[in-house]
Amino acid sequence: MQEKDFDNKNQITVCMNEKKPKNILGLDLGTNSIGWALIENDATESKGRILGAGSRILPMSQDVLGKFDSGVSISQTAERTGFRGIRRLRERHLLRRERLHRVLNLIGFLPEHYTKQIDFDKRLGQFLPESEPKLAYHFNNETKRAEFIFQNSFEEMLQDFAAHQPDLVSNGKKVPYDWTIYFLRKKALTKKIAKEELAWLLLHFNQKRGYYQLRGEEEDIPENKAVEFYSLVVTKVEATNDKKGDETWYNVHLENGWIYRRTSKVFLDWEGKRKEFIVTTELNEDGSVKKDKDGKERRSFRAPAENDWTLVKKKPNKTLIAAVKPLVLTSSIRCCKSLRRKSKVNW
Repeated sequence: MQEKDFDNKNQITVCMNEKKPKNILGLDLGTNSIGWALIENDATESKGRILGAGSRILPMSQDVLGKFDSGVSISQTAERTGFRGIRRLRERHLLRRERLHRVLNLIGFLPEHYTKQIDFDKRLGQFLPESEPKLAYHFNNETKRAEFIFQNSFEEMLQDFAAHQPDLVSNGKKVPYDWTIYFLRKKALTKKIAKEELAWLLLHFNQKRGYYQLRGEEEDIPENKAVEFYSLVVTKVEATNDKKGDETWYNVHLENGWIYRRTSKVFLDWEGKRKEFIVTTELNEDGSVKKDKDGKERRSFRAPAENDWTLVKKKPNKTLIAAVKPLVLTSSIRCCKSLRRKSKVNW
């Protein structure tokens, strides 16, 4: 028994020392092809053999081949990646719209004709199959035509155009109904609008969530300067004896006490008129206004044209802040009054 056990152990040891050849797979990954090779490697005898080899060429269209020959390397997945990004944006937009539909339906802000075309039972917030209604338009079965439901706001917009921008409606010019939504966006800042109109605005904003047209176009304004928009009335225009070539220096006195100096070949007939300015104020580190040797604040003025890019950006911000401040104050007062009634505390 002992001799047999010894022989078995020797056989096991010999088998363990025998190393089987290894199979190795090699891959060559390129931009337009994949090469492969499978080899058998015997480490004990230092030899090997090729079991198989080949390549897979990714198909390329003629335009891609032309660009490739000219040295432009294009990934074959770039086009699919672009389509996938577009598909994701669309899916996110639809999901936001469905959620907003459910919220607006719960609070009763959606028009009746629009609500009937949405499934709130199974496909929550989605349009019914083969339908995609327009909130601002109702289809009249008798006339077989779509009718604009916010006609009163449209007429109000035309009256506003006639008073402030008559060129838009002069000589029988027609104004699209869709312009009404931009009129309502401005009106809603200071006045009450119908709940259906507010739903129209919210769904319109919901389409372009996070879209910012001026992204990447912001100016690099130094921290020690403040560039602001002002609309001020000119109280006095004073000509000086100083000259700059054939131009005369003028002191333009503004309603807030500031003096704007500029040159002109002709007399500035600005007195009593409202002018728009881009004002740059130099600041100290603590935020206070810098002053010159004479103790005057270091401030420069510029009266830009209507299409000036800085004016286009600064003016809406100033107008919006002026319009929103009273609304915020009114809301705060109402909130305080509501809390006082609930808590029954004498303030």
